Amino acid sequence: MDEATATTPPLTTTPVPSPAVAIPGQSPTEDPDPAPASEGEQVLAGLRAQIRRYVVLPSEEAFTAVTLWVAATHLQTAWQHAPRLAVVGPAKRCGKSRLLDVITETVHDPLITVNASAAAVFRSITETPPTLLVDEADTLFGSAKVAEKNEEMRGLLNAGHQRNRPTLRVSGPNHEVSKFPTFAMAALAGIGDLPDTIMDRSVVIRMRRRRPGEKVAEFRTVRDTPALHALRDRLVAWLAPLHAEATNMTPPMPVEDRAADTWEPLVAVADLAGGKWPELARTACQAMTKHEAEQDQDSSGLGIRLLVDIRRAFAAEGDPPVIRTSRLLDVLNKDDETPWPEYTANGLTPRGLQILLKDYGISSANRRFHGDVQAKGFSRLQFTDSWARYCPEPAPATEPLVLPETPTGA
Repeated sequence: MDEATATTPPLTTTPVPSPAVAIPGQSPTEDPDPAPASEGEQVLAGLRAQIRRYVVLPSEEAFTAVTLWVAATHLQTAWQHAPRLAVVGPAKRCGKSRLLDVITETVHDPLITVNASAAAVFRSITETPPTLLVDEADTLFGSAKVAEKNEEMRGLLNAGHQRNRPTLRVSGPNHEVSKFPTFAMAALAGIGDLPDTIMDRSVVIRMRRRRPGEKVAEFRTVRDTPALHALRDRLVAWLAPLHAEATNMTPPMPVEDRAADTWEPLVAVADLAGGKWPELARTACQAMTKHEAEQDQDSSGLGIRLLVDIRRAFAAEGDPPVIRTSRLLDVLNKDDETPWPEYTANGLTPRGLQILLKDYGISSANRRFHGDVQAKGFSRLQFTDSWARYCPEPAPATEPLVLPETPTGA
């Protein structure tokens, strides 16, 4: 390992802009950095720019994480652990499948599936593993009943996080016990959190619906995959000669235990690239693992309905800048047109409200009300971003769209 690889850069909590990369047919990104020097820096920067072209991710750290995860798939056999990429969001149309489309064209040997059986998956894994890509993972784990039916798949995904954890099956006419490898990197996309044991082995990307004004390019397979395949080929050309070096790397990590196991391949790839990538990787690792440690796993699918009803509650109160938690609950629980009066035996409670709003980063706080009284409450500004993303107000009525006349005989 050379000196640049062995040196750990100072950590910072300030997101670092990604280097600017020119992409054919696209204007340069907003990143102000000069062109990177090494091939590793260039190809990672190019991959991140392509991902940015098609999806909106929640943070710069998320762009770094996805980029390094994709690169790490090309050195799977060098790693001790195979990190999962959990692409989750609270609702439909958050860009989860689009992100999976993009990384499918850049990872090593993609094996994409929807609602596959565990038997089909583990029979597809060899000593040179593919990269598993599971869309609509909520169909496997979206409810307790469904998750119970797919317990074997959950076990397979858990075992495959670490090398040398084969699954045993009786097969053949002589009922012989056979070992099937499970080790493979995997990306799973779905609505709501995956089972805790999978989330604990994952780099988690919490997608959000684009708010008005956030634009991305449309993804078209035939038109857009050649550029992605060119990046994939550059990743292979850069990383293949570094396999032995990667196998022997033990990069200094800013986290410990399973989080370190999961992020180590990503940090190792960053160290191989050099430049700003080691710092970017460790910053992303610290920020994203800290965020996940703070997440409450008891989220609910009623979140968007709650956001809509809270907006109505603010309007009913005259759109005040702040509202007491007790008053908000009173308004919600008295509306028989909503599910909240029957949410529990006592209606929606402060704890239930906290759980439902957790996925949106909204929580109550001590606030000052009339008469210099302090009480738990919410500010209207806390909700404006989530309202814009998940339940925007209907656009004002406009003139109907007039289509061109179809030529006669067409």
